[in-house]
Amino acid sequence: MTAQQIISEIEPLGNEGYCRIMRNHGVTGPILGVKVEELKKYEKAIKKNYQLALDLFDTGIYDAMYLAGLIADESKMTKDDLRNWLGKTDNDMVAEFAVAWVAADGPHGWELALEWIESPDDKVAVVGWGTLSSVVAVKKDADLDIPALKQLLERVKTTIHSEPDRVRYKMNGFVIALGSYVPELSDEAILAGEEIGKVKVNMGNTACKVPFSPEYIGKVAAKGRIGKKRKSARC
Repeated sequence: MTAQQIISEIEPLGNEGYCRIMRNHGVTGPILGVKVEELKKYEKAIKKNYQLALDLFDTGIYDAMYLAGLIADESKMTKDDLRNWLGKTDNDMVAEFAVAWVAADGPHGWELALEWIESPDDKVAVVGWGTLSSVVAVKKDADLDIPALKQLLERVKTTIHSEPDRVRYKMNGFVIALGSYVPELSDEAILAGEEIGKVKVNMGNTACKVPFSPEYIGKVAAKGRIGKKRKSARC
């Protein structure tokens, strides 16, 4: 099955109402309005396909790019592939989710995340922090650089309120991820979150709210799920 064949099949599944919802959440450019549950049916049938993922991403259509993120073979994605994906899209939703997820699932997530968070481009920095959050969610603690993560937590604590909205939101998410997925740093993440306080972000025309990190981590702890890793960053 080719990228164009998939687009021909999914196009009738789109609806304008879903398009409006996704545009409120930051989707720009061409969009068919196909719900994620429909795209996941293709993910289940295709499983992983490196070249098809690249071809779908190159269409520039949001739905196809999201599906590309779901089926990308992270073991074959090179650093340049991931950098190219990030550079090709002006779509924040694709960048913040599909690109960050695939990077985190693969072998280059940590290195690219550290590269991206240093970018003066807000879009790139956002993906960097999102990738870091996913890395700690999927990688074994033994494979994580705990001292470096502590330094990053300190950086968030001291700089978060001076960052742009989307970067601030992702930094807050990093504190939550660190506290939820890395038991050794859970208490430190809670203390950092309390010092940071509630993070204010303009969420646009959506009902989304910014979680208060200590409360969120506390809920994870109450469920006995601190340190329970995800099988994949993608969802």
